[in-house]
Amino acid sequence: MDRPLFWRALLTQGLLVGLLFGTLAALPLPHGFFERWGFLVGPVAWAACALVSARLLRLPLAFVLFCALAGGVAGVLVLLAASHLAGMVAALLVFAASCSGYGTLRESEGGSAR
Repeated sequence: MDRPLFWRALLTQGLLVGLLFGTLAALPLPHGFFERWGFLVGPVAWAACALVSARLLRLPLAFVLFCALAGGVAGVLVLLAASHLAGMVAALLVFAASCSGYGTLRESEGGSAR
């Protein structure tokens, strides 16, 4: 596990998701929009933020999308058991932990960690 990469991935994705959440909350959308379309808007927004994170962290897009999928699945499971906020925290932690394995993956392939 690459700890600096864990923290960079956590902060990057967390800030991007937070900024997007704040932007969506500021838009004059009816509350029913999120109840009706949240199941679609949430994952698309999560994936879009992951793509930006991939570029900022200089990680492969496919790898980061896989990390986003892992985080999203974990987040949904926690959301169903607890709350949206708890699900988001779980999703961010799993995303960052998954991304932090990239350095270890590269080392095991004989490449450099970065």
